[in-house]
Amino acid sequence: MEQQKDKQKDNVKLKVTLRGLDCPDCAANLEKAVQGLPDVAHARLIYATAELTVETDRARNVLPEVQRLADQMGFEALDEEALAAATEAPPDGFAAWFRRNRQLVTTATSGILLLTAAILGWLGGPVLASRILYGLAIAAGGFYLARAGWTTLRTARTLDMNVLMVVAAIGAMFVGEYAEGAVTIFLFSIGELLESYTSDRARNAIRSLMELAPPEATVERDGQAVVVPVEELQHGERVLVRPGERFPVDGRVVEGRSAVNQAPITGESIPVEKEPGGEVFAGTINGSGALTVEVTRVAEDSTIARILRMVSEAQSERAPAQRLVDRFAAVYTPIVLGLAVLIATVPPLVGLGAFDAWLYRALVLLVISCPCALVISTPVTIVSALTRAARSGVLIKGGRHLEALASLQVMAFDKTGTLTAGEPYVVGGACELHGEMPDYCENCVDLLAKAAALEGRSEHALARAVTRSAEAAGLMGRYAPSEETVA
Repeated sequence: MEQQKDKQKDNVKLKVTLRGLDCPDCAANLEKAVQGLPDVAHARLIYATAELTVETDRARNVLPEVQRLADQMGFEALDEEALAAATEAPPDGFAAWFRRNRQLVTTATSGILLLTAAILGWLGGPVLASRILYGLAIAAGGFYLARAGWTTLRTARTLDMNVLMVVAAIGAMFVGEYAEGAVTIFLFSIGELLESYTSDRARNAIRSLMELAPPEATVERDGQAVVVPVEELQHGERVLVRPGERFPVDGRVVEGRSAVNQAPITGESIPVEKEPGGEVFAGTINGSGALTVEVTRVAEDSTIARILRMVSEAQSERAPAQRLVDRFAAVYTPIVLGLAVLIATVPPLVGLGAFDAWLYRALVLLVISCPCALVISTPVTIVSALTRAARSGVLIKGGRHLEALASLQVMAFDKTGTLTAGEPYVVGGACELHGEMPDYCENCVDLLAKAAALEGRSEHALARAVTRSAEAAGLMGRYAPSEETVA
């Protein structure tokens, strides 16, 4: 037991970001393949963020093997250092551009070759030339599919949809139906490309959450204000946050007064006044006053960091529908392939027809039985829903809870959860001439015009409400705007 604990202490975690990861099935297969590497204690791949965490022996560097497996499946694996370098200075040249866009390039190439072959056939061109073009279209669109399918078969010992499509295309060529094989590969490639686009949008939404907190902070050290990365901030240090800046970490105000926009964290539409002793959160926006904040939580323990971890973990949690689809896909592909083999071989053997005709029927079964729409749409839909909710400030703790919303019959809100549009607005005005708001009062209208002139350049939520009301009434030009904002 003690030896096992000591060994766990010696383990190190390797974090790898996967570029081009657009297939939940491929992600699961890659995770399984990495888990099977020697000296790997644990591997976990979160499809929503395309991040792979590998826990391994400190003395063993598994990064090259992880990169090799990822490359064979059509992905690019970057450790934290390589990712930072690639983000700051993206590699130039055709090779780098092709790696980033190879799925689009191969799909477009396949489509162009397919269209050219079809036009050539319609014009009565040589049959051999059309078949060569169709074959090239299959090769262009199916190269990475075949490589990914072979890698999955070799490393994870499973058959996936890539194998199904490649076998169908090769079989179509074998019976002389080159056009149908090319169309099959091209349409499947388009589906993969659309899934990649959807996955990238979901990941970009998560990245936008990550960018809420600034990467650097101004901290007081040895009587001087110095700019340091937020990761270097320590508990108890004092950070200076100027007007309009985002708070880098969670903390407590020790000097200054200001209104803070907490909408990114709490969803409150109206800025909250902060004074010494008030709590502030990383990612929220300071108003018009400078504040000195004492760090109460370091960057990795801040509220926004914990929200991001919860979002990532929630998106990696499989909903019941996803688990059903996973189990379905695991047994479905081998069954379909087995049925196709039986259809292609048994009837000709018992004298029920020619082999070519039954082989064609078997290939038709392979194509129409591809479960890609079901297997792809379920995880993408759930990931997109969870990410969209997170962008709107709603954290749903996983696909299981998302699906549970479908069975809700009643939703109750207490008085602190009042549903509003999230923006204040002017409902009326009154002056000393009236005891209550009249239907119309010229003095009140003039008061609104003066208030709008004073608040015209303020970013406060209530100021924007005043200016919106004045703009709607055509009063913004009645008085010159204020040239100074007073905190």
